[in-house]
Amino acid sequence: VYVKMMCIAKKCGIRFQPPAIILIYENEMKGKSRQRIMPIRNFSKFSDCSRAAEQLKNNPRHKNYLEQVSLRQLEKLFSFLRGYLWGQSLAETMEQIQRETTIDPEEDLNKLDDKELAKRKSIMDELFEKNQKKKDDPNFVYDLEVEFPQDEQLQSCGWDTESADEF
Repeated sequence: VYVKMMCIAKKCGIRFQPPAIILIYENEMKGKSRQRIMPIRNFSKFSDCSRAAEQLKNNPRHKNYLEQVSLRQLEKLFSFLRGYLWGQSLAETMEQIQRETTIDPEEDLNKLDDKELAKRKSIMDELFEKNQKKKDDPNFVYDLEVEFPQDEQLQSCGWDTESADEF
């Protein structure tokens, strides 16, 4: 009888030489901390990080261990590896990842292709989840109303100034 092992991910990192994802996890049954080394094969400086992350996360050998590790975190680790393979320093790679994972509020998302738009939406969803107040949070307030200060006079738009009897 096969019993699915429950493990709680504690830390996830990358080793450059030889390339591997290293997961520190705790066995839920025994409470012991363990380390799992997942070798990265067939990854070059030209590889797609998101595809590599998906393949590793869906790999039957590692699937149970990586359940609690987000796909975004695995993509980031693969980006570090790709930067290393390109000969970039860690600081350069971190700066590049920061640029790729932040949303510019001035950017016109209508001009992006489907893949880039999906990437931006996933970043926004992750940010929303991170900032969302849940019922279990200690400083959660139900039905919070906030007054926003109005420094300048509101500009009216043409579409909302006409009266209802003109229709």
